[in-house]
Amino acid sequence: MLGSVPRRLNLAALTDDELQQLVGQDRAVTLLPDLSLARLEGRTVPGAAVADHLAPQALDERAWGATPEQARAISALHQDLLAAGAQALGTYYLPGVSEVRHLRAYRIEPDCSAGLRWSETPETAGSGWPFVQLLTWLRDRASGSACVLTSNTRQPYAPSLSEEIDVHLHPDCPLPDLLSAHRGHVLRHGRAQKLPADGDWTRPWQAMHALNLTAWDRRNLIIPG
Repeated sequence: MLGSVPRRLNLAALTDDELQQLVGQDRAVTLLPDLSLARLEGRTVPGAAVADHLAPQALDERAWGATPEQARAISALHQDLLAAGAQALGTYYLPGVSEVRHLRAYRIEPDCSAGLRWSETPETAGSGWPFVQLLTWLRDRASGSACVLTSNTRQPYAPSLSEEIDVHLHPDCPLPDLLSAHRGHVLRHGRAQKLPADGDWTRPWQAMHALNLTAWDRRNLIIPG
């Protein structure tokens, strides 16, 4: 469910790199003069809606992909995840800040949540290409990190994620190597939390979203709608 009071992204608080990642280079160039003036005047500039809670909408299983190439990439990553022992938990539409709103959820025992993400209608070049996210929560935060997120996405995250999330990007990395790298990143921090016994795949992602909201609030990135 969305929060009772709609909120939006404050484009004026984004860095230039974040803006370009979110809207594409051409639109960023168009927006920058007004955003620069807004920063000088202390104004906010409303952007995309921001969900206080993730609201995944279940989708029917079918052959996904806006192009044959994208469809083949989705299918290949899905098979790679199954071969790695992942349990598929359905396909969902996920509204939010990111335009990459299609998600197939997985569970990799004992401690890794995985998501295969793509966009059927990418708004910026290259943003819709399928990628995998691997998320593991840590038992303690002695290292300063609450969780580890590893991905083979080609696009940096925008807005930047919370400093409590240890983010590792390995663009186009094959799934077996990505999973191995993720395990190594987790091991550097100590022990991982096991996945929730109730099987609710959204819980680890909801918790990570909450970390991001807190970090974005500190930067004045989220404003009343």
